[in-house]
Amino acid sequence: MSDEKLQKLLSQWGVASRRQAERLITNGHITVNGVKAHIGQRANPVVDDIRIDGRPLNPDNRPDNHYVLLNKPRGVVSTCDDPQGRKTVLDLLPHKLRQGDIRLHPVGRLDTDSTGALLLTNHGQLTQTLTHPRHHIPKTYRVRVQGTPNSACIDKWRRGVSLAGKLTAPAQVKVLHPKSPALLEIVLREGRNRQIRRVAEQLGHPVISLHRSAIDFIDLGDLPSGKCRELTSQEADKLLALI
Repeated sequence: MSDEKLQKLLSQWGVASRRQAERLITNGHITVNGVKAHIGQRANPVVDDIRIDGRPLNPDNRPDNHYVLLNKPRGVVSTCDDPQGRKTVLDLLPHKLRQGDIRLHPVGRLDTDSTGALLLTNHGQLTQTLTHPRHHIPKTYRVRVQGTPNSACIDKWRRGVSLAGKLTAPAQVKVLHPKSPALLEIVLREGRNRQIRRVAEQLGHPVISLHRSAIDFIDLGDLPSGKCRELTSQEADKLLALI
């Protein structure tokens, strides 16, 4: 086996996403042959002694993979930690899923003011797959907006709207409740920063509330706000088939 970048190795072994692995390296949690690692460093697990907080890492002792669906409440940030001290999605997990060896991380993000479906896992390669633009994973949202968008507005939203000089990909937009404030169901296959809120604002119907109800075939169902569940083996297998 040839040398690989540490963050890639940690991701492949399910220790962390690449982004989280970079934080572990930067914060001094990773050593290679007894020396604190640095970003960009390469290593070979066959010959190098790679450790996290003093614990040897190799494919034989990596933690089991976990796949968790969370119904994120409003006001909770979709990160592993927050410099402002706000509650994070990890704070909502049961203790058994917050133990140091597991190291779950969110797959993508939901705005702090948004609610709904968020996946968390410690399978780094799956995270890379689900967040890569080429896979176009559909995500379903229920969006309450100000006013009553007319048919021309809805058609424009479906075709695409220019944001920062680039047209958004076509979206599925269905009117669930036409009277003000209107309720829409929107299915996106791209995830530009605050996309729904920015498009709604541009079209003259600012978002009042935004709730993600499903990620591809994984639906929140009746999962209460602030609660989570581990994916079924069938759900996990379907996700892993995307890699």
